[in-house]
Amino acid sequence: MTLIAPTIQAFFSDRLAGQLQASPRTIASYRDTLRLLLHYTHQQTGKPPSALDWEDLNEELISGFLEHLETVRGNAAKTRNLRLTAIRSLFTFASLRHPDHANTIARVLAIPPKRHRQRTISYLSAPEAAALINAPDGARWEGRRDRTLLTLAIYTGLRVSELTGLDCGDITLGTGANVRCRHSKGRKQRAVPIITPVRPVLAAWLAERAGRTSDPLFPTRSGRRLSTDAVAQRVSTHAATAAINCPSLNGKHLHPHALRHSCAMSLLQAGVDTTVIALWLGHADVRSTDPYIHADLTIKEKALALVTPPDVKPGRYKPPDNLLAFLEGL
Repeated sequence: MTLIAPTIQAFFSDRLAGQLQASPRTIASYRDTLRLLLHYTHQQTGKPPSALDWEDLNEELISGFLEHLETVRGNAAKTRNLRLTAIRSLFTFASLRHPDHANTIARVLAIPPKRHRQRTISYLSAPEAAALINAPDGARWEGRRDRTLLTLAIYTGLRVSELTGLDCGDITLGTGANVRCRHSKGRKQRAVPIITPVRPVLAAWLAERAGRTSDPLFPTRSGRRLSTDAVAQRVSTHAATAAINCPSLNGKHLHPHALRHSCAMSLLQAGVDTTVIALWLGHADVRSTDPYIHADLTIKEKALALVTPPDVKPGRYKPPDNLLAFLEGL
């Protein structure tokens, strides 16, 4: 019998924190995965987590846990695969320390990730982005804060965690205006330029905020840093308000990451190279920018126009009759 508790402790303290120097977000994600797994195993075996053996965490139980995530907890396949990645990382570490359990570990490591359909990314057109930015009430302090936050998000493409992690001292205005991201994914630091129309908005907010360089740029009324959930709630609220004057927003499920997508799409449609967009967004791999190309219909229309016979006018097909248009829209 070989208890799993000492290995899990070593996995976090020695492997993740010591050898790999994993980011706090990675450690937190792995912690949450194993906490869910241990709770599930306790329910299935009746054993407390500290008494579990490696033979208890066999391929059948791990597969059942992954199924539980989807059917009971309602997690998507992408989240399921993320949990499986954490489990496989632990079992890979355990394989070096427990060769006597090699068969059990190998069967768990052989569990494949689940294939899933890639969704088309959602983003805002220029009129929709303008409507969203103008939605907050400028007569209220929270409204001016939210308008500045939305403006910065749409024009810089920062992740929501990067936005909430910004301090007043991370903004540089004037010549070479930029925002410095110190809380980027993968612990990569980068500076994103601030275009001219955004500068007066930020300057006005910094003057009103009157915070020290180490104070959060976007605080709550009590001075605490806004949470990512709070930002998501504000985006949803302002999207509903903006939809009154911009009907195309109706039916769109907006979330903070859609603002990041909007920035990427505006850069792509302006002709910026995908390698530059990847650098701008802080992508580790330029292939992460490919979904934006697939989502941009104008790029496909331009490509189609290049191969269109000379006697055919390029453009989208339009039904010649109202009834045909109705049927096409079904």
